[in-house]
Amino acid sequence: MNMRDALTGEVMWESGEWDCDLDEMEAQVPREILSCRQVSRELNFSSVEVMTSLRLVQSVIFKGEPLEEWNFHFGFVIPNSTNTWQQTIEAAEEEEMLPAELLSGNVVIETTFLDGDCPIMTQRVRIWYV
Repeated sequence: MNMRDALTGEVMWESGEWDCDLDEMEAQVPREILSCRQVSRELNFSSVEVMTSLRLVQSVIFKGEPLEEWNFHFGFVIPNSTNTWQQTIEAAEEEEMLPAELLSGNVVIETTFLDGDCPIMTQRVRIWYV
């Protein structure tokens, strides 16, 4: 997975390691990403199974409380395939943004992958802005 400044294409953060056995992972993300008006996120994934309606629900949790939720739809996934899925996320207005110092370590991104309404997996990542 990587995250880029959607306007310049500059890679702001990248990781190829995801341990699906952990309840919660940690990621150190450059605080400059909070200055981007749009962030492009790219996921690379493989599937041995056919999926008719792959989607993900992503919740932003701040200090244990839900802050916002996003829904993304990929659609049909061919069995035994490797895929790239890119989404663009628009930032809140600058006056609505919380500072990195307050967010760092207090934000957990919870992502649930589903095929239709059937959950496949959930991943939690605690974000540290560095």
